[in-house]
Amino acid sequence: MKPRSKCSRRVALAAMMIMMAAATLAIVAVDARAAGVDAPTRVAAPVTDTSARAEELAFSDLLRARAAAIRDHIGGLIAAIPGLPADFGRAGQALAADVAPVGFAKLALLLVAAVALGFGLEAGLRRVVAGSWRWGEQYKISSASERLRIMASRAGLSAAGLIVFTLGTIGPLLMADLPPLAAQVALAYLLALCGFRLASMVVRVALASDIDVPSAADELRLIPMRPEAARQWHGYLCWLVGWFAFGKATVEVVGALGFSLEARRLVAYILGLGLLGIALRIVWRRRDIPVTAMPVAQQFAVRANCWLLSVYFVLLWASWVLSALVTFWLCAIVGALSVALGFTHRAVAYVARPVAPAGEEAKPQGMAALCIERAVRAALIVGAALLLVRAWDVNLATVAAGDSFFMRMAHAAVNILVIGLAADLAWRIVEALIERQLGALGPAGTIDPAGEESRHQARLRTLLPISKKLAAVVIFTIAALTMLSEAGIQIGPLIAGAGVIGLAVGFGAQTLVRDIFSGFFYLLDDAFRVGEYIQSGNYKGTVESFSIRSVRLRHHRGPLYTIPFGVLGAVQNMSRDWVIDVMSIGVTYDTNLDEVKKVIKQIGKQLGEDPELKPIIIEPLKMQGVQQFGDFAIQIRLKMMTRPGEQFVVRRRAYALIKKEFDARGIKFAFPTVQVAGGAENSVAAVARQAIEMTQQTAAQ
Repeated sequence: MKPRSKCSRRVALAAMMIMMAAATLAIVAVDARAAGVDAPTRVAAPVTDTSARAEELAFSDLLRARAAAIRDHIGGLIAAIPGLPADFGRAGQALAADVAPVGFAKLALLLVAAVALGFGLEAGLRRVVAGSWRWGEQYKISSASERLRIMASRAGLSAAGLIVFTLGTIGPLLMADLPPLAAQVALAYLLALCGFRLASMVVRVALASDIDVPSAADELRLIPMRPEAARQWHGYLCWLVGWFAFGKATVEVVGALGFSLEARRLVAYILGLGLLGIALRIVWRRRDIPVTAMPVAQQFAVRANCWLLSVYFVLLWASWVLSALVTFWLCAIVGALSVALGFTHRAVAYVARPVAPAGEEAKPQGMAALCIERAVRAALIVGAALLLVRAWDVNLATVAAGDSFFMRMAHAAVNILVIGLAADLAWRIVEALIERQLGALGPAGTIDPAGEESRHQARLRTLLPISKKLAAVVIFTIAALTMLSEAGIQIGPLIAGAGVIGLAVGFGAQTLVRDIFSGFFYLLDDAFRVGEYIQSGNYKGTVESFSIRSVRLRHHRGPLYTIPFGVLGAVQNMSRDWVIDVMSIGVTYDTNLDEVKKVIKQIGKQLGEDPELKPIIIEPLKMQGVQQFGDFAIQIRLKMMTRPGEQFVVRRRAYALIKKEFDARGIKFAFPTVQVAGGAENSVAAVARQAIEMTQQTAAQ
């Protein structure tokens, strides 16, 4: 299967992101208009219908309301800064009063014991299954399914260890009789620890960063990566998830300890700076690579990419701090989706790659891998859209039942997205099936015209590319018409208009229509196939490819002819079944014809016994008899039957053997001779005089 270009993947991704963003922005705009939250007071009669009120609100009012909400939010954060130490003091006093009956020492000992128990149970499980824990490092992988089975086993064992650790850590805490506030604080941080362990386990299994054998790590890794880079990414991602889990637990704890809403937000934003720092460190990890050793264009691309990603993360953090949650969730989910789609494409292609024996070329990617990739991609896009809907608190039932323009546009955009994903999946499956069949046929030069299977392969090689183009036209035409129908456009008049336009174009482009129909009947009659040598009028050559209206012929000297089917006319196919090659030689009149016949028969037997020529000779070389008596020679006719296109090789070898055997047996080839009558002296003198006269005439001129 041909790899898909990066440009096409980026264009498709950009189109889907724009469509999804348009749909969600429309939903949010309508939801904001319907709610009318934080809108400034206007001089108008009270309106009970939210849809009518939404129509009355102007877009400028929404912008002013949003700006006022941001100012109030920033003002509340600034006002909460002086009271933050007092909040921490009150929280400490409340926690000390709650833990006083138990004691900090006993609580700390219980937490340490719970964590130690979790690690101990996990270590015990590892010891029990020690034979299976690292078995993939020494096992020789021979197929993609075996690779997937080993990776699934590693993931299952790691998940079992994490479950045992979680039960051993949180179980004693739940069973212990602790004060409610202390139990809530301890449980929050233990859950954060378990979340950190979960992220570490996922990254470790995905990148195989715990395997020391490089060959085994490459086989069990989700994407191609150097061992040093895998360990580096493992550390970065664990730090990122660990800091997030710790920050979330801290925000929950300060909320439980009585912090105000503004104080909790301030603590969250301060902890978010740590996430921003880790993200910027991940972005600028390329500084560890000697950038100066790269080409200038690559250096510029690396630095530009780093700066763009840095600006993206800073703006993401700023939108979160400014409580611009619509922008925050849109940027966060679209960015995460683009990374997830790229990772999915590389991971499926790398994990599902076939294992080829040493010295052999790997087979193309299988159909299952393609279906999995497309299904995962569709699930990611739909999941991202649903996550945006949930993050923006949009009521899907309201959107589906809405009659306003924005409601209909949002609903249609979602349906168009689903239709586009389904059409893309159907096209990729059809394309993969055709490309897989073409790949199984082998190179065009390996087709043997004599075999039934080879003729079948040649016909498939001719018809499959055209079938691929027709399938693309059908699938995307149906998808486009369905999308237009979902957008509220009546496709009936479009189809009728297209029929009228097609009729007019058919009358005006009769030559084009003739070419298309002629090509269809040529293929239906199986007149020629890709790889065959044909001749039509002044055009002859090997068929290289087809289009809807023309065929391309490669002449044996190199020129490429593009011939419309309508002007092709009668076709002489020189590559079907067999060819009879007729040769003629002239011998002198004193030649013994019976001896010539014996020599030709012997040469035919030698050619048939040649290991290189035997597969391409159908009937051996033989003498048919005297063709005619010429002026100076007896013309003898020879004949043989060979594979199409191979007669030239056999003919050259036959001529060489005939010359050799005729010389050895004294058989002479006839050639024309000229005799001059008269005496020798007079003849020489006449020739000399003629030469002198010609020389003098030339000098005079």
